[in-house]
Amino acid sequence: MITGRNQADYHSLKTWRIKLLALLFLLGSFVIAARLFSWQVLQSDLLANYARVQQQSQSSLPAMRGAILASDGFPLATTGEAYLLWASLKDIVDVKRTASKLAPLLMDKPEENDATASAKTEEELVLNEEERIKTLLGRTDVVWVPVKRKIGKEQKQQIESLGIKGIGFDPEEGRAYPEASMAAQVLGFVGKDTAGTPKGYFGLEGFYDLTLSGSKGVKTWEKDAFGNPIILGGSHKVGAQDGITIKTHIDRSAQYLVERHLKEGVEKYEAAEGVVVVMRPSDGAILAMAGFPAYDPAKFNNFDKEFYINPAIGESFEPGSIFKVLVMAAALDSEAVAPEDKCDSCSGPRVIAEYTIESGSKQYYPDSTPKEIIEHSDNVGMIWVAERLGEEKMADYLQKYGIGRSSGIDLQGELVPPLRDSDDWGLIDLATASFGQGVAITPIQMVRAVGALANAGKLVTPQVVDKIIAQNQEDDIKPQKTEQVISPRAAKQITDMMVNGVESKSDMWPIPRGFQVAGKTGTAQIPVAGHYDPNKVVSSFVGFAPANNPKFVMIVSLKDPKVGQYASQNAAFIWFNIADDLLPYFGAQPN
Repeated sequence: MITGRNQADYHSLKTWRIKLLALLFLLGSFVIAARLFSWQVLQSDLLANYARVQQQSQSSLPAMRGAILASDGFPLATTGEAYLLWASLKDIVDVKRTASKLAPLLMDKPEENDATASAKTEEELVLNEEERIKTLLGRTDVVWVPVKRKIGKEQKQQIESLGIKGIGFDPEEGRAYPEASMAAQVLGFVGKDTAGTPKGYFGLEGFYDLTLSGSKGVKTWEKDAFGNPIILGGSHKVGAQDGITIKTHIDRSAQYLVERHLKEGVEKYEAAEGVVVVMRPSDGAILAMAGFPAYDPAKFNNFDKEFYINPAIGESFEPGSIFKVLVMAAALDSEAVAPEDKCDSCSGPRVIAEYTIESGSKQYYPDSTPKEIIEHSDNVGMIWVAERLGEEKMADYLQKYGIGRSSGIDLQGELVPPLRDSDDWGLIDLATASFGQGVAITPIQMVRAVGALANAGKLVTPQVVDKIIAQNQEDDIKPQKTEQVISPRAAKQITDMMVNGVESKSDMWPIPRGFQVAGKTGTAQIPVAGHYDPNKVVSSFVGFAPANNPKFVMIVSLKDPKVGQYASQNAAFIWFNIADDLLPYFGAQPN
């Protein structure tokens, strides 16, 4: 029996317990409400996505990479049929026998430019490939291995005919090059990025990678608890958008002729490498561009990375005497010199500070006119011209020509050598720059600048791609705005001087009959570790034809030729041999 004070304490404890229980219920309800709010409001999208992942399967739909076409519409690069060769290791019966059967079909044949591989016999290459395959098939840490990527259709059929158990194929996107290695350094290649996704590198493949790649699609469908598709379940598909095709200005016939003559020339004159660029001066269209040695973009992994670089845009050199036409044109335009002026310091070597500058031929021509200075390629005469022009105007005109800035060409991998600021020009810098030493340029910069001389003084942006093709509709890529660098008067004056310079050597060079050619040779020593190597030069010839109505402007440059001391003895011959084929092909009419 609870009496008195005990009864009061009992009721107090009971009340406290009821309140505590009510509080716990209240807190529990709050937690539940908060959790529900979080699930249904704050995390609704995330949880819905988790549910979809559990209930749905998804796969990506590949997009076809766009093609790269020549000017006639023929593909230079396109999507081809390719396969991944794989092996299920538990199903391979005899590793050694399987490897010996596959090796002759999978070995990479030596490329012309791969001296190491070329030195090996075919038997050695097969044995090396056999060892590689045995190593793959002998692995114990996996049950499946990729054996070879980018297997062609013919290779696939040959391997299938062997009837090897445990070998299979999966289709994968391949890049085919119907013209093999033609224009390889212009095209670039398609490799893989860090995520294993196809990606374009160098040249057009790199510059237009997003355009060519397109966008992948996706397909989703409902699945059961075991991951199998539900027959009557829902599905959704977003189609892939194929890449856009690009059509270039590259003329296949011109490209073939250029590459053939360049290869023959590099071999004949024993040069380390060579480069040719052919551009239409009126709009900057690149009609042909080649470097040798080059590589095969379909087998780029077989070549050293140095071959990937397009020397026309990615390597610099000191131009030598071909630079003289730009300096002379600037002096004529600014009226620092006139065609009738005579050099009053051309009778012998020039001494500037502690330097003595001589003529390359050791011959001197007192009272030379600008025309004669170009004809004789007179270094001393060019110093006189540059001094009349002055450091500030020299730097200003070079910038106008595009020296020291990007040419704007639509290729990945362009190098832009810096140009010295006008405040940093000294007398010796002015003197050496007048004959193309101490200034670094790329072949594309040089051909673009000389193109301005051929185009009545207007500088254009070089352009490889002509049209974008999507859904059977072609959209032109308009040439970029031109810049008036020099006057038409100065352009005509320098053109006449260049024509005279070529015609003065008509008994030496195979000048196309009936045509006037405006051109200039240049032989420059190669700078090495702060000085010039007396035994290594870059030989170049740049010019345009026909001189009065140019169809093209072209540069030929040879690095370290062993045959012929000067450009007049090697690069010029390659230039005229190419021009002899291109002039009639482009419909030029002789005078």
